[in-house]
Amino acid sequence: MVHVNDPEVIGRLMRNKGRWAIVGLTTNEWRAAYDTSLFIRDRLGMEIIPVNLPGDPVHGEAGYRTLGDIPAEKRPIDVVDCFVNSQKVGAVVDQAIAVGAKAVWLQLGVIDEAAAERAKAAGIDVVMNACPAQLAWKYNL
Repeated sequence: MVHVNDPEVIGRLMRNKGRWAIVGLTTNEWRAAYDTSLFIRDRLGMEIIPVNLPGDPVHGEAGYRTLGDIPAEKRPIDVVDCFVNSQKVGAVVDQAIAVGAKAVWLQLGVIDEAAAERAKAAGIDVVMNACPAQLAWKYNL
């Protein structure tokens, strides 16, 4: 089944202050995750948690290697924002399910219908192939 983004879910995720784990966020300023994570933190007012393979801090925030490495005091995770390629995102979605995340957001070009179905079956909201920075104008943010 083809996933269709729900505008109400997008609006709620972007408006309600929460904790976003940004998977694929590194200190590489040329990657989309770098600027988009600043938008999420500074414009939308969200807490961000960098998740990257070395577990490096980004934007002054402690980093973690996996979603499972994020400590209990940094949970619940409201949104897992995925800046990884489509072939790898299924494993990230499975981690999101395992840690009890409330939503997964797959960035522009990141598409995995099977992973989206698994998340929805687990009661997790899904946004796919979309960028919050590009959608902000639609929601007056």
